[in-house]
Amino acid sequence: MKNTIITSIVLFSMSLLVTGSLNAQKLQYFRPNGMQGLDVFETPKTTDYEFDGLKVWVGGAYALQFQGITQENAAGNLVDLNKNFNLGTGNLDLNVQLEDGVRMHMRTFLSSRHHNEAWVKDGYIQIDKLDFIREGFARAIMEKVTIKVGHMEINYGDTHFRRSDNGQALYNPFVGNYLMDSYTTEVAGEVYVQHKGLIAMLGLSNGRLNQSVTNDATKPAIYGKIGFDKQINSDLRLRLTGSAYSTSNTNRTYLYGGDRAGSRYYNILQEVGGDGNDFAGRVNPAMNSSLTALVINPFIKYKGFEFLGVIENASGRTESADEAFSGNRNWTQVGAEALYRFGSREQLYIGARYNNASGQLPGEETNKVSVDRVNIGAGWYLTNNILTKIEYVSQNYNDYPTQLIENGAKFHGINIEAVVAF
Repeated sequence: MKNTIITSIVLFSMSLLVTGSLNAQKLQYFRPNGMQGLDVFETPKTTDYEFDGLKVWVGGAYALQFQGITQENAAGNLVDLNKNFNLGTGNLDLNVQLEDGVRMHMRTFLSSRHHNEAWVKDGYIQIDKLDFIREGFARAIMEKVTIKVGHMEINYGDTHFRRSDNGQALYNPFVGNYLMDSYTTEVAGEVYVQHKGLIAMLGLSNGRLNQSVTNDATKPAIYGKIGFDKQINSDLRLRLTGSAYSTSNTNRTYLYGGDRAGSRYYNILQEVGGDGNDFAGRVNPAMNSSLTALVINPFIKYKGFEFLGVIENASGRTESADEAFSGNRNWTQVGAEALYRFGSREQLYIGARYNNASGQLPGEETNKVSVDRVNIGAGWYLTNNILTKIEYVSQNYNDYPTQLIENGAKFHGINIEAVVAF
């Protein structure tokens, strides 16, 4: 009898999950995990669905790469890389339509390069209507305003909307993310205004990735975005945004080091006999006492052609490392990404990305180093929820000091990635 009751409860719970998942398309103000979510940035202020009760959507994503990369540096002390598969990465997503215009999101990383155990990446409440207070409450305002609150991925720049987020790599046309990967999850609140293509957002976070009530001198961060996103006609879409992030008198910043999943290029710059670094291949300016970052992102889509640009500057310092001088260090990132999507539903694409980051290492007032990367790739969306992609990547480290492993370093090769997201 006991087993029968338990079995009935499990089956009933599974039926609720399946029913909720089938109703995923009825979630309001929502970015789907599949192809329908391509080129979606901020969720729009329009929805096709009327609220008809609580909806639970269970989704997920899984990605697996075959890596064929070779590497070298001036010292000749890097491990030899073989052609083989990387660790598969997986996400579990839970989205709940709680009330008319009120939705909860939570993402759990089931397995990642940096954390083999399951852990919650982020969660937030998004409010697009205030009808839970009173029907029609502040309707004219809320037709333009969105409120997000939670321990969540903050909205700085536009590249985080297209990056690979552990298992969710279906939005990213390439395997790797940008060199200066501006992405972090912090306890934050954001207020958006969207009206006739104009976008404005103001956010405030506590500046912490890992939360604690101990006094560690981490200070809040303020950030924002302004721009426009307009469908000019059926063929042409134009978007241009500028974002800023600022914090000071703090003891740690996470904007360029907030991804706990790990780099997509495995065992890069790993010294013979060493353990390597899960985040090698990226560039973190390491400005931990103060940081002001600005980025401009133009986006153009004309029929099947897409262009995304990145012009970014980060200025700041780490007091312990930069005590020999009083000024700030500066890093600049530029990026250009061009794609052509084709096929009956634009299920095929080819494209290329150029990315360069340059600036001063901690403790260096004037001498600059730089890293450049080129990606050339192609992909095929077999269905709305399955993507296979292949890329050639070439990355070079320039002007690094002789004592560092990056001195004279470079890597290049082929990567193949398969992604399922639903």
